[in-house]
Amino acid sequence: MTENKDSQDAFAQILFPFDSIRSEQDALIAKVSSCIAEKKHLVVHAPTGLGKTIASLGPALKYAIDNKKTVFFLTSRHTQHIIAVDTLKAIKEKFEIEFSSSDIIGKKHMCIFPGIEKMASGEFAEYCRHLREEDSCEFYINFKKNNKITVKAKKVADELKKTINHTDRIIEASAADKLCPYEMASFMGRDAKVIIADYYYIFNPAVRDSFFRRIEKSLEDCIIIVDEAHNLPGRLRELMTSNLTSFMLKRGILEAKKLHQETSMSYLVQLQDVMNSLSAGMKGEIGEKLASREDFLNKVKRIDDYEKIIEELEISADHARERQRYSFMGSIAKFLESWTTENEGFVRIMSIGKFMDEPYVKLSLKCLDPSLVTKEIVQDAHSVICMSGTLTPTEMYADLLGFDARTEKAEFTSPFSKDNVLRLVVPDVTTKYTSRNEAQFAKIGKICSEIAESVPGNIAYFFPSYSMRDTIAKYMSKNVKKKIFSEDPRMNKQQRHEFLEKFKQMSVDKAKDKKNDSAILLAAATGSFGEGIDLPGDYLKGVVIVGLPLSPPDLETNALIQYYNKKYGKGWDYGYVFPAITKCMQGAGRCIRTETDRGIIAFLDERFAWPHYSRCFPPDYNLKISRDWTADIEEFFKN
Repeated sequence: MTENKDSQDAFAQILFPFDSIRSEQDALIAKVSSCIAEKKHLVVHAPTGLGKTIASLGPALKYAIDNKKTVFFLTSRHTQHIIAVDTLKAIKEKFEIEFSSSDIIGKKHMCIFPGIEKMASGEFAEYCRHLREEDSCEFYINFKKNNKITVKAKKVADELKKTINHTDRIIEASAADKLCPYEMASFMGRDAKVIIADYYYIFNPAVRDSFFRRIEKSLEDCIIIVDEAHNLPGRLRELMTSNLTSFMLKRGILEAKKLHQETSMSYLVQLQDVMNSLSAGMKGEIGEKLASREDFLNKVKRIDDYEKIIEELEISADHARERQRYSFMGSIAKFLESWTTENEGFVRIMSIGKFMDEPYVKLSLKCLDPSLVTKEIVQDAHSVICMSGTLTPTEMYADLLGFDARTEKAEFTSPFSKDNVLRLVVPDVTTKYTSRNEAQFAKIGKICSEIAESVPGNIAYFFPSYSMRDTIAKYMSKNVKKKIFSEDPRMNKQQRHEFLEKFKQMSVDKAKDKKNDSAILLAAATGSFGEGIDLPGDYLKGVVIVGLPLSPPDLETNALIQYYNKKYGKGWDYGYVFPAITKCMQGAGRCIRTETDRGIIAFLDERFAWPHYSRCFPPDYNLKISRDWTADIEEFFKN
């Protein structure tokens, strides 16, 4: 659809600020519009290039303006915050309509109080509360005095509301006047038609309740758009998971001793004995076993009244935070409180292992069911739109997230030309556990090298684990001319950025000097580069997925399979197979980011050719089983 008088009017109805609507994008816009108008939810698989951000934000914002609603655009990726902000800027400029927005990230990451960088998020929340209650934070005092927003704060907010701002700008403007950036973003949220935020602002009950009180809004009046929603089940299970470790207890004992909290110290020493007794008989350096709710409770109750122990530790934790900003005793008290749940959507596991050569014991309450978190949102929100380029099968995500009868599901095909990508399955090798040996790894390394030499440019490899990557890399390094870049899981955000820029530069150098052999990126499917990075054009000409990144057959995975089997009759698919395929598709998605990109994607494992696994890919994936991969790849690039 190109822009003329009629299309201008149509674009205004959906606040579409660009010159033309892409193939399939019009259908996605129509689906989003109808679901919001009818107070329905939508779970939608929309591949890269479809323009999901504007296809969802435009219609949602239009409805919100006309019907006094608020749009939440939720994403865990910093880059998606920027895209959403730029999209809103384009809408405001194109249609000259008045609305404001707020972009907000985690409270700790917005804080400008000195010395909080190394604090854990949970401990930061307690420390922040303590500072406010004691009137010890000048940034909060400058923002709010006698429970009222200061004149200075209102003035800065009024200036910020005139434009659409990214979080960095809100922090910068607040810091210039020594105002709390988090309070500023929250205050702006009161009048905002769109709030861009992390998942937890809606899906963490404690965070949501506090935030909604600040912005004076309710779920019933919210349209919630969840970007990259394939991550949501895992994020919510992680949110609801609690751990108690021997390390926490040791630090808690030292903390109590330092502060002369004798009763708490006695409790913690005895809790240490409980942990040791529960792990007694576990052999070897690494191991795990199922734990019992009642067994732990009964052993702790022999120390003293369970609620009394929690209360004493919380009181001691408050004393600790006054002096050192954090408290291990507070974290232990939270674990004890969470352990009492009787919901069957959890599994309890006792494990032993080593960290930094030091043995540890860990007791875990692991969440299996993300719908425990989402059911209230699904029930109360006006509409929830879950979207991703790898949200397939949509039925699974609708089940896992507890969507109800007013939910529609849709899967769209890629708008890019099928001639621009070659997807191969190389069935000559496997990373199946029972087949792993040096001969197999050498064969995989040889094929990886052959593919690297056949691709004229940068290429990325994603392995099931870092250890397997390093094993196979030994065989690759002998046979490739291209420079190898190996992802280090310990890299911080800045280091990852610099690493990626150096890798991208190799493609630039290749374009200038044809003697340059470009580069190879070796990463893990579960690492930082498996999703969330954009390498369009000549930055990446190929991706190789080496093996299936299936979850280890541990107690948590088995419990997940059993739970999903009992609840949905699809335990093996929901708990094991589909999550691995999603990781593969995320890695594969690093290639072909725009309509002009051309590249190959190779899946190295015989199992990708098996119907049980190949059925998990979208219908338009067009996988080709190849016995002569170098010839297929060379022919593709020659054409």
